[in-house]
Amino acid sequence: MTDRAFLKTFSGLLAALVALTVIIFVVAQMVSGSGKAKTKVVAQADSEIAARIKPVGELVLASAAVVANGVIPTAKAADGKATYDKACMACHAAGVAGAPKFGDKADWGPRIAQGNDTLYTHALKGFTGKKGMMPAKGGNASLADADVKAAVDYMVSQGK
Repeated sequence: MTDRAFLKTFSGLLAALVALTVIIFVVAQMVSGSGKAKTKVVAQADSEIAARIKPVGELVLASAAVVANGVIPTAKAADGKATYDKACMACHAAGVAGAPKFGDKADWGPRIAQGNDTLYTHALKGFTGKKGMMPAKGGNASLADADVKAAVDYMVSQGK
């Protein structure tokens, strides 16, 4: 076989293989169905999975602006409800980790009996007891002590 004959046969074989590859690709696309409908189903499944495995809460220590400025913003000290809504509601609305539910007199009664100073100390420094645990400042270290105390006062007033 001459070089010219080999090159002609080899080129024909390569062309046939490329054509076969294109045909197989087209047939595979037709068999698998439309890509758009499948992508929509996969995206919906992904969003459902993400909703099921999302965290119950999040811990926010400081934003980039806070770090850059060196100033940590705080809620107005006298506004316990705003602090409750911002930081405390995540656990106290549902009773997460043994937290006394907001407004539940049975949950709050024994705690209120300990006195405000004990409640302030547990809220500010954290506490682990028989029923559960309370992270220091509810896990939000940027809160001022006065804000935490105002939130405790607000929750106590609703739990009496």
